[in-house]
Amino acid sequence: MPFTLAILGTILLYTWVLEPRGVPVVLPAAVVVVLTAWSALRSSTSGLSMKELVPASRATLFFTVPAVLVVLAVGFALGTLHDPGGLLEKFAALVPWGGAQQWVLQTVVLREARRRTSPPQSVVLAAFLFALVHMPNPVLMLMTFIGGLGWCAIFLRHPNLVPLAFSHAVATLALLSAFSDELTGRLRIGVAFFRT
Repeated sequence: MPFTLAILGTILLYTWVLEPRGVPVVLPAAVVVVLTAWSALRSSTSGLSMKELVPASRATLFFTVPAVLVVLAVGFALGTLHDPGGLLEKFAALVPWGGAQQWVLQTVVLREARRRTSPPQSVVLAAFLFALVHMPNPVLMLMTFIGGLGWCAIFLRHPNLVPLAFSHAVATLALLSAFSDELTGRLRIGVAFFRT
């Protein structure tokens, strides 16, 4: 899993070592984009199968709606459900952000895991690695593991990233709406999680 390890190493190096030293995120982001594009070119994997758009959208809808309802219900039960404000602006920013994460997760991490394990094991491995990148934030690690399981299972059957990008954005908005910043750690990872 050479591309996966290089990408994970880059992200972890940034979130734990470089970001606290003020290194701009654009540098590791460029490394991740180059590695992901290089992997995609070598494997001829685009993640944009047009014939899978409708089935992927349907499967993603059946996964996302119940997941979001559960998250919102938990937030309601905890008394933390609120309007975080600027939902449209946040959604507009989260779709490309979620799409970028899904591009890396599906076309590199899941693909390389699939080459080494069975389909069910590759889904679990990819979801685990996706959650690992979000450490030490326990809420985000749990949510990304659960989301990773669903998104990877969908992508294995219907390889189209577009619905996954929207699902990722909607799920993130649900987290922001359901829980307080104290509970979500402001969605921070690495050393930034410990900042108040």
